[in-house]
Amino acid sequence: MTHFGLSISRILPVLLAFLLPVLCALPAHAEDAPHEGESAQILQAFNKQHRETEHAKSITDKDKQRVMFLLGVSLLTLVLITGGLGIAMGLFGKSVFVAHMIFAGLSMTLAVVHAVVALVWFYPF
Repeated sequence: MTHFGLSISRILPVLLAFLLPVLCALPAHAEDAPHEGESAQILQAFNKQHRETEHAKSITDKDKQRVMFLLGVSLLTLVLITGGLGIAMGLFGKSVFVAHMIFAGLSMTLAVVHAVVALVWFYPF
């Protein structure tokens, strides 16, 4: 029976063999670092580019109002359909309970979406 004990004399050469390329590469990359003036220019260029891309992605207030209007019209339509189905079911005895519940669920979902979008876009006024 052989004993596989780990000793420093066995681990050290393997560890050095794996770390040698890393230890040789680190000083080479440290010499390529930009100077203080260059790093400030790089950071300014990055910030300018970031501001330009964020501005290009932004939505105008007119487009936001148009989206909110379309959400509101859709919500009003769903609420009217839900109410009509409820009246048909309650007053006229029609069997439209499932459709009434589906439109009620859609109305509630769209109401929550409308409220969240309004808070995110227009809360600070």
